[in-house]
Amino acid sequence: MPEFVFMLTHHDATVANARQVYDQVRGTGLRYVGFKDIGATHDELSRVTKAAHDDGLEVMLEVVSTTEDAEIRSISAAGSIGVDWVLGGTHPNRGREILAGTGTRYCPFPGTVVDHPSILTGEIPEIAEHARELTTTPGIDGLDLLAYRHASADPVLLVRAVVAAASGPVIVAGSIASLQQIRDIAEAGAWGFTIGGAIFEARLPGGPDIAGQVKAVLSAALPAAS
Repeated sequence: MPEFVFMLTHHDATVANARQVYDQVRGTGLRYVGFKDIGATHDELSRVTKAAHDDGLEVMLEVVSTTEDAEIRSISAAGSIGVDWVLGGTHPNRGREILAGTGTRYCPFPGTVVDHPSILTGEIPEIAEHARELTTTPGIDGLDLLAYRHASADPVLLVRAVVAAASGPVIVAGSIASLQQIRDIAEAGAWGFTIGGAIFEARLPGGPDIAGQVKAVLSAALPAAS
């Protein structure tokens, strides 16, 4: 069963009312919630993090800034925000130095990631090799894979290749919008996946209610009955 991370985000930015949206999904069975480093203030993200921690959830900050300086500022702020995981980013050596000794798990992007919203480029073997290199590097715990943000690669084959190469959790992030994609991700062996925008656009069963869609996604991630 892959883990579902509900992202309080749309169009690669944290939604304006993230704290209020989080209140809507309390009690749904979520174990993980996340947000981006763009679209909300430090104080707003801290409030969401505290509420989620009070409910027993783990919190993930995904870094999608397009400049090195902005990325480093976001990773540096992760400790004071209080998140448990930092996802994304394209400067893993800087990131792991900043997070060393903090206890925060770090899962940068494998492959070449450009633009905002983020796009993954490169051939599958190259991305898989980069995944292997990253997850054998001290201070890097896993990967944030933009499998459905690649212009040409088959996303399921890409997930399988990266899972086979990596030695840590692979979280599939970005543009997941159907229950079939969730089943495909599970079969490909991903540790987890994120969904944000598709839920805010009411594209999943249970909509337009946000909590109803979250419950539908959680159900889809369960193992099929034998």
